[in-house]
Amino acid sequence: MLHYLKSRAFAGLVGAAAVLGVFVGFAMSASAQDKKPIRIGFGMAQTGPLGPNGKSAMLAMDIWREEINAKGGLLGRPVEFVSYDDQSNPSTVPGIYTKLLDVDKVDVIVGGYGTNMLAPAMPVVMQRKKAFLGLFGLGVNHEFNYDRYFAMIPTGPTPTTSFTEGFFGTAMAMNPKPTTVAIVAADAEFSKNASDGARINAKKAGLKIVYDKSYPPSTTDFSPIVRAIQATNPDLVVICSYPLDSVGMVLAVNEAKFMPKMIGGGMVGLQSTVFKVKLGPALNGFMNYDFWLPAKSLMFEGTDAFMKKYQERAAKAGVDPLGYYMGPYGYAYMQVLGDAITATKGTDDAKLAAYMHEHTFKTVVGDVKFAKNGEWVKGRVLQAQFRGIKGHDAAEFKNPDTEVIITPAQYKSGNVIYPYEKAR
Repeated sequence: MLHYLKSRAFAGLVGAAAVLGVFVGFAMSASAQDKKPIRIGFGMAQTGPLGPNGKSAMLAMDIWREEINAKGGLLGRPVEFVSYDDQSNPSTVPGIYTKLLDVDKVDVIVGGYGTNMLAPAMPVVMQRKKAFLGLFGLGVNHEFNYDRYFAMIPTGPTPTTSFTEGFFGTAMAMNPKPTTVAIVAADAEFSKNASDGARINAKKAGLKIVYDKSYPPSTTDFSPIVRAIQATNPDLVVICSYPLDSVGMVLAVNEAKFMPKMIGGGMVGLQSTVFKVKLGPALNGFMNYDFWLPAKSLMFEGTDAFMKKYQERAAKAGVDPLGYYMGPYGYAYMQVLGDAITATKGTDDAKLAAYMHEHTFKTVVGDVKFAKNGEWVKGRVLQAQFRGIKGHDAAEFKNPDTEVIITPAQYKSGNVIYPYEKAR
């Protein structure tokens, strides 16, 4: 009987402890859930011509947020995103950021995707003295000189020239050297900046510019433009274009059987799987910039694990199935912001900006260190050449031999095929 009573008492204590443990666990869980979230606000293209890239970036950002929240959030607080579709339309951007700050009252903001979407946000950002990380904006801060802007793009301290430096450097190493160049660009913020840099690089190389014109962003027929360039018989052709323009240009070049010695350089869109698949063999021979490709030299801590997770989820999310272009950088710029918030123990914009200026960040795209103007201290724009593409299957582009890195030298995965017609 005594043994029974002792057993009952022990069981009661165990039961009480279990109940207490459940209660404490529930209380701790509720406490964590009750903590005010850190809200990160931004506009991001989900529709319009920039939509495919914007959606790819959003998946990468969501993966980062989910991983951070699974670890307890930032500073013990869950992370929430407050985002709006900027519709690839620059005129929507000032209103989006005004709403984020005045109505939604987010803790911090980051930029959307692309130069044309970042530049319109800058006046609002500067007026509110916010720290501002921009995703793939070329030379956005050149005119503003804002000390709290940071560029998540590997173009280095001189962004306008870095886009085509590798293109010109490769061409001028050929024998015989080219002597003439044509430059064509969309009449838009990014392409203006990139073509300005191309002119500087052409002058440094001693090349004669035989064609130098821009076209309206509304252009849909690129055949007349290509024929006009072809009539000047340039050795090199630098194209600074946006996604739909890039597709139109590649098709028009193929249709005209135009064979300069080298062509490409600054074409946005050719990094996206949807356009690679659409164009297929028409891309062969084109040389173009990129920011990340699946080369061994570009695998850093966490890169492989992130890319596997991204590609596993891409089909269901309806985004770029490979994610080479937007994925790593969409994840990395959240890494930078998260690390800065953790290190400064808050979301004070002055402290965040000071920390981002002073520290090197370890990310899935490698070490990131910002210069005084918010650009990277050291650039790393790739120039890669398409070749050996036989069809229109995304699986072809998993093969690194279909897009070979030519420059910079430390990331090189093959030699350029020159002139262009030999890679056709």
